[in-house]
Order: sequence, then C-alpha cells, then structure tokens
Amino acid sequence: MRLDKFLKISRIIKRRTVANDACDAEHVWVNGKRAKASYDVKVGDVCEVMFGERTLKFRVTDVREHVGKADASTLYEIIN
Repeated sequence: MRLDKFLKISRIIKRRTVANDACDAEHVWVNGKRAKASYDVKVGDVCEVMFGERTLKFRVTDVREHVGKADASTLYEIIN
C-alpha cells in the first residue's frame, strides 16, 4: 500500500492529498530515510511524521485496505 494512502487510512493524516503534500515537503521519513508518497509500506516499517515542532514516530503493525474508524489505531504502534 502506498505511504500516502496508509497515512490516510490509519487516520494519522486526515486527507490523502495532505499526506502527499507532507511527503513532498520532506516531513515524512521511513526507516531513517525521506519517503515519497509512492513508497510501499510494509509491516515493521518505522515511520516519522513531523507536524510543525512535534514528531510522531510509529511502527507499522498491519496493512489493510479498509479499516473502520475504531480500528484505525490497530494499524500502528507509537514508539515515542
């Protein structure tokens, strides 16, 4: 699954276009490297998303195409 779509489905970022823009602005890192929106997310990837001065670091635990709002947080675990 594409990184921008994963960020939207997991509800880390609310819209896919915003997730795409964040990747283009180099605010998203995967496994210590800058990531493009087209990056293929896999279970076990460690991602960092920068929201201004705040950074969210998480590990991907599951990749699913369709997830309900209540289950969105099961796709990742926060590291810091």
